Amino acid sequence: MKYQQWNIATRPEEPYKAMRERGVPVLVASTLCARGVESVEEANELLSSSEKQLQDPLLMKDMDVAVSRIREALAHGEKIAVYGDYDVDGITATCLLAHYLRSQGGNVIYYIPNRLDEGYGVNRGAVDHLAEQGVDLVITVDCGITAVQEVEYAREKGIDFIITDHHECKEEIPRALAVVDPHRKDCPYPFKDLAGVGVALKLVMALGGRENYRTLFQEYADLAAVGTVADVMQLLGENRTIVRVGLSHLKKTRRRGLYSLMMEAGTLNRSINSTTVGYCLSPRINAAGRMGQAAMAVDLLLTDDHARADMLAHELCELNRERQAVELDIFTQCTQRLAGKKQVDCLVLEDRDWHQGVVGIVASRLSEQFACPVFMICLQEDGKGKGSCRSYGGFNLFCALERCADLLEGYGGHALAAGFTIREENIPAFRQRMETIVKEDTGGEKMVSTLNIDGEIEDIAVLTVEQVEALSMLEPYGAGNPKPIFSLSGVTVTCMSDVGGGRHLKMRASRDGRTADMIFFSVTRAKSGLAVGDKADVAFYPQINEYRGSRTVQLHLVDLRPAYTPGQLEDFALYERFRSKGTITAEEAEKMIPSRDEFAGLWRYLAGRNGEVVDTPTRLARRVAQEADLWESSLRTLICLDVMEELDLLKVTEEEGGALRVKLQKRRGKGNVNLFDAPLIQRLQKIAQ
Repeated sequence: MKYQQWNIATRPEEPYKAMRERGVPVLVASTLCARGVESVEEANELLSSSEKQLQDPLLMKDMDVAVSRIREALAHGEKIAVYGDYDVDGITATCLLAHYLRSQGGNVIYYIPNRLDEGYGVNRGAVDHLAEQGVDLVITVDCGITAVQEVEYAREKGIDFIITDHHECKEEIPRALAVVDPHRKDCPYPFKDLAGVGVALKLVMALGGRENYRTLFQEYADLAAVGTVADVMQLLGENRTIVRVGLSHLKKTRRRGLYSLMMEAGTLNRSINSTTVGYCLSPRINAAGRMGQAAMAVDLLLTDDHARADMLAHELCELNRERQAVELDIFTQCTQRLAGKKQVDCLVLEDRDWHQGVVGIVASRLSEQFACPVFMICLQEDGKGKGSCRSYGGFNLFCALERCADLLEGYGGHALAAGFTIREENIPAFRQRMETIVKEDTGGEKMVSTLNIDGEIEDIAVLTVEQVEALSMLEPYGAGNPKPIFSLSGVTVTCMSDVGGGRHLKMRASRDGRTADMIFFSVTRAKSGLAVGDKADVAFYPQINEYRGSRTVQLHLVDLRPAYTPGQLEDFALYERFRSKGTITAEEAEKMIPSRDEFAGLWRYLAGRNGEVVDTPTRLARRVAQEADLWESSLRTLICLDVMEELDLLKVTEEEGGALRVKLQKRRGKGNVNLFDAPLIQRLQKIAQ
């Protein structure tokens, strides 16, 4: 329904049996083996989150130079500015470094550019402002790796720069006193996937000295965990340790701002995991930067005042609600503009009235809906546009933007999310070139939305509370270590209802005499395309549902689809081949031609229901056949619909969930029509002959 393709992993049986013999729980062993892990030892190494995973910060290129200059600034009372980014990673990194430097007696201010007025990264106006403030040293966090000209300008102003970043490097890096970025080609640091806040944490540990590594790591792991999860970094290696330790500290955080935010967001009485951070805390912190008020989030995370923390947390949640409303408005505009578009290589959209801080989220939603990379540009009064883009299907945005550098004023970011600036007159050329790049990188094949599944559950009986709880061994979940998703094939829907004000679907399904409770958020009965009695395949992650002291397993659905028989799948493949002008045999054409009785049965079925129905092809075929006492054929039912639509007898539109809305059309004064004169039938008959 949501995904065009399910990739269901097949676990190798020998490693699975070996793990089970070593006492590894069923679902855990199945997941690990499906992901290519072949032994308990390899699993331990992959999932290790002990502090032994942490690398020495001084292995980073220029870290020693940065430490020396910052210690000098602290010793001489120089004014230091921490220059951060306006997303969660940048905000947490700013708070982490500023808090530590102030604890060491530093004269420290922070600066985060206004997303709406200044855009991303270091800019000359900010350098001028910091010079006026008497700043001697600027330390960037989560930004700065592309600020070549701005650092030169700061040198002219007498300001020293230290860059700490984690973004991809271009050929030329800034001539700062130190450039600390694990992505530097000459940086020997073994773990390359730290977030910006992770690099800031390493800087603080290096400043504190080896004897204080563990103490400082424990003190700041909570901030580092929030930024790492929010920036969707690979939760392997050091990041697993950072997030695991940080999440454990969040449960009992001493940071008044974080406590107030969790209280306002309603997460204090729930388990704190990466999902809590990613879906509850991060959006609220991010809202400040997106709406041009990043300082509010920084002040919240740095304050020790209880009343102020509560006030700022409340304001931040209100700001997030405002962000959600703006996001929905822009998304609605885009979907209306794109109505009818189904096959696209990429989307490049621009508008003068869009909110620059929100378009990145909208781009993410559009990339999922249209299964392609999306570039959204907010046009400015100066004839330039500020763009945000999101990837799809592993398409590398940073490399693609590099190939469009001559059309851009500037760009930066990651493979999966990036930003750029472009002159308005260059947008058509940019759109054309990006479409070409996407076609070249994909070999001309359409990207499809794909769901990776960790395996098919053969027996529902394995989904016990104990087995589902055991999956926590794999946490923390995130990029590189996603939450395990399983599938069940051919379950029979026994009960379904809309809940949550009609926004969500709750259902029960059975197979082999056992039942399972399921919930599908943001999907309704109508959108599901299913009805009680239908067979379905479901993809889900299992969770524990607690209600009035009772703990049961509930399947949180990620996707579902009608369960087709092999014969039905062959019929649908034949139908798609015919519709796309592919080659079909005479025997196949003969099989596809409906009889007069089938045309008449469909017409009577529709007329008996006020001329309109919404149903899936298989269910429609079954119901028409039952009512008209005909042979059931989804294939010929689809051909009937195409022929009758071709002759303006009815209108067919596709609904969410794969259902079809079929509506009879009035044909006043047009006389009778011979269905077998339709071009589609003539084509089939010609092939059959």
